[in-house]
Amino acid sequence: MNKIRVLTVDDSALMRQVLAVLLTKDPDIEVIGSAPDPYVAREKIKALNPDVLTLDVEMPKMDGITFLEKLMRGHPMPVVMVSSLTEAGCQTTLRALELGAIDFITKPKIDLREGMEEIAQDLISKVKAAACANLKRQPIGDHSKTPAQPSQSSVHNGSQAMIKTTDTIIAIGSSTGGTEAVKDVLEVLPPNTPPVLITQHMPERFTKAWAERLNGLCRISVKEAEDGDSVLPGHALVAPGGYHMSLERSGARYTVRINQDPPVNRHRPSVDVLFASVARYAGANAVGVILTGMGGDGAKELLTMKQAGAFTIAQDEASCVVFGMPKEAIKLGGVDKVLSLGDIAGAILTHVSR
Repeated sequence: MNKIRVLTVDDSALMRQVLAVLLTKDPDIEVIGSAPDPYVAREKIKALNPDVLTLDVEMPKMDGITFLEKLMRGHPMPVVMVSSLTEAGCQTTLRALELGAIDFITKPKIDLREGMEEIAQDLISKVKAAACANLKRQPIGDHSKTPAQPSQSSVHNGSQAMIKTTDTIIAIGSSTGGTEAVKDVLEVLPPNTPPVLITQHMPERFTKAWAERLNGLCRISVKEAEDGDSVLPGHALVAPGGYHMSLERSGARYTVRINQDPPVNRHRPSVDVLFASVARYAGANAVGVILTGMGGDGAKELLTMKQAGAFTIAQDEASCVVFGMPKEAIKLGGVDKVLSLGDIAGAILTHVSR
């Protein structure tokens, strides 16, 4: 197997060194070069033809977003963004994902003694996922070429009947590529859609910024979940980064619980945690959706949801950025329908309007 060839782009020489040290912990990765700014990066991309680029968001001469936009137009390639944890950094990173970046990591601390193994594992897994990502899917962020939306009649018919289905829960799990995939699903849903619970693998702070961005784009309300939040029609709750989210029921009332129990499948939030709770408390009154992402989180408990009578959907390989989580769910037999991203919202609406 050929090594994954990585080019790092960061204005800090020390940060370029840190990234190289972390990446070369994996024998399947080779750091073939680095660049202090996008102008040098452009020449090195031409000369070295890397498999994956790590790109700093904030750089002098040309910022990472401007460079990414130019790169995706002229020379599309897998890019992992390196982002700060500031509010501005969160917003910029979300814009990068819209433009076609595969994933992002938060900027490692210079003191490599602190959580070095965990940081290295996260960076390595995201670079490996980027190396095998599907760049031929419909361009993310190009709204003139988004996947086919469900017919207006199916959306209309579903929205008329959904007023009666107040006890249905829609649970969505995603990882790599999921920020845009979830958006594509939610944007189609009408205001009286049954409650939606979302677990997307994402660090703290980013989930709040992402939920706020979705809230501005969708007809349903979207917010980062807080412990004890009511689960209501026309509302979507996003699991906070660093916390598991699970469904609970008291009589006819659904709420969510937020906790910092140990990671499941190396993730917190974990899709399996959400799906297991929905299987337990909503049973057949649920729809489970597993979208693009690396690994197998969510696959096991999507099967549990199906066994409890829920309707389950997996995104198909052609429209996934990374066909990991859906593939594992299909392999376990936990999926009723495998659909292109553009057909998922329509299938949800059709099912809940029955």
